[in-house]
Amino acid sequence: MKRYLPLLALFAALPLQAETPQQILDALVAQAGPASAARGEQLFRAKSTAGKTADACTSCHTDNPKAPGQHVKTHKTIDPLAPVAQKDRFTDPAKVEKWFKRNCNEVLARACTAQEKADFTAYMISVK
Repeated sequence: MKRYLPLLALFAALPLQAETPQQILDALVAQAGPASAARGEQLFRAKSTAGKTADACTSCHTDNPKAPGQHVKTHKTIDPLAPVAQKDRFTDPAKVEKWFKRNCNEVLARACTAQEKADFTAYMISVK
C-alpha cells in the first residue's frame, strides 16, 4: 500500500473535471466585458501585415474552425479550433492563455487584448 501512496497523491492533486468552454468564456468576459461572436469571427478571418509567422489565424487553422489545419512552417497537423469538433478546446485556462499568447504574437505581432480573447472564444463556441 505504501508504494501506491505517491500515485494516490498525484491523482488527488489533479482536477476532477476540466472547465467547459463556457466557463473559460465567462472568465474572459469578467475581464473584458460582453463578448461578440461576430467580432471574434472578424478577428479569426482578418489578415495582418504585422504577422511574424502567419498573416491570419486561417493561415494555419483553415477557414473552417471545425477542420484540422496545418502549421505554415512546420507542416504539423493542428487539431480543429472549434470545441464542437475538438472536445478539449477551451477547457484548460493555462492552455488557452498559452495559445493566445503564442498565436496572437505570431499573427498580430502583439498580445491580444482581453476583449479580443473573449470575442474569439465566443465565436469558437458559437460554431456548430
